[in-house]
Formats: sequence, C-alpha cells, structure tokens
Amino acid sequence: MPWRLAPSRILVSFRFSVRTMSTRTFNDAVDKLNSLQSNYAAIEASRASGGRMTQYAKHEMIEYLGRIGYSVTDLNQLNVIHVTGTKGKGSTCAFVDSIIRSTTPHRKIGLFTSPHLVSVRERIRINGVPISEEDFVRFFFEVWDRLEQNDQREYSSTPPKPMYFKFLNLMAYHAFLTLKVDTTILEVGVGGEYDSTNIVPKPIVTGVTSLGLDHVIILGATLDKIAWQKGGIYKEDVPAYTVPQPPEALEVLRSRAMEKMASSFHVVHPIPELSSLPLGLAGKHQLQNATLALHLADTYLKAQGDVQGDIAQLTEPLNEAYMRGLRATKWPGRCQTVPDPDDSKSTWFLDGAHTVESLTSCAEWFVSPGLGIKPEATRVLIFNCTHGRSGAELLGALQAGFKAQIQLHESATPAEQLFDHVIFCPNVTYSDGTFKGEFTQKGLDEKDLAQLKTQTELANAWKIMIPTFPEARIHVVPSIEHAVKTVKHLRSTQDTPVDALVTGSLLLVGGLIDVANLTKSALEI
Repeated sequence: MPWRLAPSRILVSFRFSVRTMSTRTFNDAVDKLNSLQSNYAAIEASRASGGRMTQYAKHEMIEYLGRIGYSVTDLNQLNVIHVTGTKGKGSTCAFVDSIIRSTTPHRKIGLFTSPHLVSVRERIRINGVPISEEDFVRFFFEVWDRLEQNDQREYSSTPPKPMYFKFLNLMAYHAFLTLKVDTTILEVGVGGEYDSTNIVPKPIVTGVTSLGLDHVIILGATLDKIAWQKGGIYKEDVPAYTVPQPPEALEVLRSRAMEKMASSFHVVHPIPELSSLPLGLAGKHQLQNATLALHLADTYLKAQGDVQGDIAQLTEPLNEAYMRGLRATKWPGRCQTVPDPDDSKSTWFLDGAHTVESLTSCAEWFVSPGLGIKPEATRVLIFNCTHGRSGAELLGALQAGFKAQIQLHESATPAEQLFDHVIFCPNVTYSDGTFKGEFTQKGLDEKDLAQLKTQTELANAWKIMIPTFPEARIHVVPSIEHAVKTVKHLRSTQDTPVDALVTGSLLLVGGLIDVANLTKSALEI
C-alpha cells in the first residue's frame, strides 16, 4: 500500500528504510515494543479514568492507521472474520483458521491473536505459521518510522504511539495488507465495542464465544454489561453469531445485533456429528468452540463463493474438508499435554485458563479418564493469576471443578488430595528476577512482586479452602524457573512419575514452556 504523502516524502522515507533496516535487529524491535505502554498499565489507566478512556480507543486507532498511510476502508480488503468472547475466542479463531486452510489451501490467511506464549511473532501468523523474525523487524519498523515521521494528531489527547497491543494490531493490519492476504481472522483483545480490532467497517462474518466475568473494571461487573461490549463487533448487513449464553447475556447480544442492523443473528447449537469427531484441541468445552467456528467458516466460504449452499444454513453431513480442519487444529497452551523431553516420567499439563468458566473447563479436562488421575503419579499444581483478578475466586472455581469431576467419574481420589504439592509463582521468567525479552510486563506492581503479595494470598486461600493440606507442600516461589526447579527436584528424589498441571495465566504457561525446555514439543505447529 503506497504512502499517502508527497512524492518527495516517499523517496526520503524509502531511502531511510533501506539504509537502516539492515542494522536493526529483532531484539531492537522487541526493546522498542516493550517501551510502549503495557497492557497492564493501560488497564490501570482505564481503571483510574473510570473506564472513560476506552471510549476514545477506536478514534485513536483510526488516527494511528491514517498516520501510517491507510484508511479504515482499506481494511475491508482483508476479508475479516471477527471473533470476541470471554472464553474460547482464541481456540475458535484457531479452528476457523484450520477449517479454511483445509478447505481452500490456495488462500493466504492472516491470523491475529493475543497474547503470545513464547514469541511475540505468534500474534501475527500467515497460513498458521508465525511471521519470521526478518518480517517482524521489517513490518515493525515500517510502522514505527511512519508514526515518527508523521506526528500530526487530530486529538491532542492521543499519545504519539499506541500502547503495546494496539501497536501490534496496527502492525498486523500493515503486514496483512502488504502481503495481500485473502482472508483475515481477528481476535478481539478486550471487550469488543471499543477494541482496536473493531475499526474494520465491513467484516464478512462476526462471532461471540461463551461469555463470563472478566476485565470487569473495563467492561462492567455484570453479564449484560459485558455482553453489550462484546456485541459491539456486530456490523450492519453482516451475519452475527453466538453460542448459547445465560439469558441476560443472550438478550443483550440479540438486541445489539438488531441495533447494529446485522443481516442475521444466529445462536449455534450442538452438531451431533461433532461428538464422535476427534478434535485437534482437547476438552469437552472445545465442542462449542468448534461448532461456532464451523458456522463462521462456512458462512465466510459461502460468501466468498468457495462453497455452495445457503449462507444461513450449515450443510450436514459436514464437508470432509471441514472435518479434516477440525482434526488438524492446534492451539498450544490450551488443554495441552506435553511429555517432558528430558524426562520420560514427567508430564506437563498446560492450560492458560484464567476465568472462572475456563478454569472449570480446565478441571473437567484434567480429571477426565486416563489423563490427570494416575494412582502412581505425584501430582503438582503450578498456579498464578494476573493483577486485578480474584485469586481466591479462581482457585475456588478450579477446586469446585475438580470435585465435580471426581464425583462424576467416581474416582477414589478425594478432591482435597488430588495434588501432592501446590506451587504459586509470579510470571517472572527467571530465578534472577528477569524476564525473557518477549515476556517483559512493564508496569507490573514492583512492590507486589518483591513481596510476592499475590502468591502469598493464593497460598492463604488454598489453606483456607483445604485446611488439611500439608503446609510444607505449599510452595511460594519468586519465579517460574524456581517452580520448574521445584518440580524437577521432586522428580529427582523419587522414582514415581510427576504430573504437573500449569494454569491460571497464559503468561505463566508461556514462561514455563520456555524455562522447562518445552518449546519444540509444545509449539510444534
């Protein structure tokens, strides 16, 4: 996409890029990215403003887009599938991506998601593969330089550069337009109505996954308020989809679809054929995500003329290419079982669940027959939750889920004795207190980290929840590396297998993948 500047400016900018790009490295890009306002700091700022700042978010994003040479109508070229929700939006995007790649392998598909597990490059994918370091550097500095060279702002309140997430979203738009993708799948960051992904005027189809309470400072403390925010992605003359929701949420979504003049509003229901299909992603809750993904992909492909049939009706029996895509879907760090590559008797169970609903699903997955309950294994829970979430509530949901599943499967293991050890640690990567460069969380409460306040509160909540749990087996440690070393020490002192469930935060899961040397096996996509 050419710059919308005078010819002399184009020539100057082009020469500058050629001269400097070869001397700029991936680490340089990451350092500059980390210098931007973090997601944590943005949430804190929104909290301080009483949520008013979010109302300017789209205006600012449109302004940033213009400063790098695009208009919002240019984004219609991306043929967008837009997905939001509280639980399962990333998995749904992964299913959609896999279905479309399986059905139309000639298409070039861009996928934008967040957060990343190990490398920030994961957030921007082409045909399922994270962009290379070279492409990341190229697109990063093209956006960075354009913002610096064109600093004219319509609103004085707009910061010179966007915060971390918005910059990557802006970079994804630029990358996808430059690479001329045929299809773009956009996962909302937070909410929907005011999210930076919600500036595409005319997506092809929109979908809302399961709703629950999360980011309540920004989105509101009730389901109806959260549904209002999520329903903000619905668009005029664009099909709107959702899954079965609590009545108060569903009514708001239906109302929002009418308000936005969506062409249709559909609540997807279980597809019997899926119940016997081995999905690429584990966990019963993935059936609902796969169902929504099928409808989104089917509607999209029919709108594009790649599949014949009624655009409002999913044809059954399912297209073989659709089923092949569902079986082939991969989405690391979500209900994922990873054998330790260095120790055949150690297994890591990874799930970045971080809401009440998703932790309940995590418990359902872990306690399913033949998975997490092996009588001969020592079981360890590694847990953390990020600032602003109720650790006691999340731990309670997880424990309640364990108890329900144990009763359902009539296991002889009491829920209170499911784990032999529990470890609470912050999302600090290494034992020296540093972060892997791509994990830096600028703006974290340093006093909280220094005192391990959140982790101590989690440990106390665990003691209250299970008073009989041996205190010597409750570990509060200052880093993910300390947690991994604790597990490996347990394994070295016994001959029995060690199964470790890691959950509560995707940042925790991503850091552990790096520290425990699981990158190759966990991220093999």
